[in-house]
Amino acid sequence: MDAQMFCFQCQETAKNQGCLIKGVCGKLPSTARLQDLLLFVVRGISVAERLLRQNGINVEREIYVFNTDALFCTITNANFDDDSIAARVEKGLQLRDRLKALLIQHDINVPQVDALTWSDVRENFDAKAGEVGVLAEKDEDKRSLTELIIYGLKGLAAYVEHAERLGYEDLDINRFMCDALAALTVDHLDVEALIALTLRTGEFGVKGMEILDRANTGSYGHPEITEVSIDVRSNPGILISGHDLKDLEMLLEQTEGTGVDVYTHGEMLPAHYYPAFKKYKHFVGNYGNAWWQQRAEFTSFNGPILFTTNCIVPPLSNASYKDKVFTTNATGYPGWKHVTTGADGKKDFSEIIALAKTCPAPTSIEKGSIVGGFAHNQVFALADKVVDAVKSGAIKKFVVMSGCDGRQAGRDYYADFAKALPQDTVILTSGCAKYRYNKLALGDINGIPRVLDAGQCNDSYSLALIALKLKEVFGLDNVNDLPIVYNIAWYEQKAIIVLLGLLYLGVKNIHVGPTLPGFLSPNVTKVLVDNFGIAGITDVENDMKLFGIA
Repeated sequence: MDAQMFCFQCQETAKNQGCLIKGVCGKLPSTARLQDLLLFVVRGISVAERLLRQNGINVEREIYVFNTDALFCTITNANFDDDSIAARVEKGLQLRDRLKALLIQHDINVPQVDALTWSDVRENFDAKAGEVGVLAEKDEDKRSLTELIIYGLKGLAAYVEHAERLGYEDLDINRFMCDALAALTVDHLDVEALIALTLRTGEFGVKGMEILDRANTGSYGHPEITEVSIDVRSNPGILISGHDLKDLEMLLEQTEGTGVDVYTHGEMLPAHYYPAFKKYKHFVGNYGNAWWQQRAEFTSFNGPILFTTNCIVPPLSNASYKDKVFTTNATGYPGWKHVTTGADGKKDFSEIIALAKTCPAPTSIEKGSIVGGFAHNQVFALADKVVDAVKSGAIKKFVVMSGCDGRQAGRDYYADFAKALPQDTVILTSGCAKYRYNKLALGDINGIPRVLDAGQCNDSYSLALIALKLKEVFGLDNVNDLPIVYNIAWYEQKAIIVLLGLLYLGVKNIHVGPTLPGFLSPNVTKVLVDNFGIAGITDVENDMKLFGIA
């Protein structure tokens, strides 16, 4: 059968080579092609934006907001709704043409490149989409590096959007995203230049994570050690998934006093660590595990679910919950209601709340609690205790096991690895990878839990700060001299920008699994291996020896 699409941006891509007929994520070929077309339009916008700026003309903020949303909605598992993606293409063409008009107005030559000149009606979008996808770049190594950069930009866009929704922004980051996309489109970069742009993307990835950290902590306080219930109460509930803390805040405000409880799911778990949310007595705990288990867990939850960001798994046709799911922001799914932002910047969740009141309380699937809240500020407060434990030999190694979880059976490796770690080893984690081991009874070292959960995937920034702080405390010249090993799981593009950020900070010898990205060509892989010590994983026993742990 001829290929109907081509996508290899996530870890689960078919045969670790690329999805051709339908995405393993559930994405239809039509959706994949429309997302390719949307990225094509964003590249055209970016060419025009850069050219205007080079001529001293700043563009309106709407351009950056659009690009950020467009990149975000193409992240794996974010948006499956063809209509919403096609509408973005149409809006993007309007914005692009507005920028072209500015170029003409200022007597600036409009480059005759396809991304700037093509235009058509929605009925013809699919035909064009087939020409502008990943495989349009024929050189394997240039394609590999181009996609690595674009996937990094997608992850960066996610973090930028979350920060913007809390009123924090740095337009230099947005402008860099335009610069990068414009360069990829019209500058005919060679491999060496693409490698340089990859590291530059990592630099801005760090800036993006830093501003989001400031946004989250400035709005809701610094995360603190918190015990989170994983059981249920007898009230009806709403399950909120994703990463957007602003949406959670609005939902908590609107559900207060209604008799409806709010539970977190997946990557929203770390919201419980922020002091500002602890005043809500109906914010009662976390329900379930990582994103890929949602079909079973959404069924037993009984109430409505709100997706604030990616990590959607298409429901089965007979799913009992499929009419109870709502999306917002960059997410979308055919048939699910989408909550928009009003002119006042607020969202009305009254329909979700009303629906919740008609639903039974969640069915209990777990008992007990889990502990988290070990972001950089909290760990710094424990610094003396941690340093003493290292100096005494009570802690011999830190293992960064940040990143993503996924469906692949091989991911059992991470639970087995955590179980096999000796008692003098501490796990530093963030992202949903933690669900493989955050409920294991791994104990503590002199009162320091052996699993220190910094938060969401973007809170990998905290782990970088912790590493830099330890380097300073121990008087080391190089962060790679610390007793830290990196055994990171990945799934989608937010993990890519975290990786690029770590590479920019000079961290070497990072192990990535359960597979290396399918979009890395052999030559690009060799560059990463030779220059940064990037490697995959094998099995627990051999990797323990390799890491010098056992």
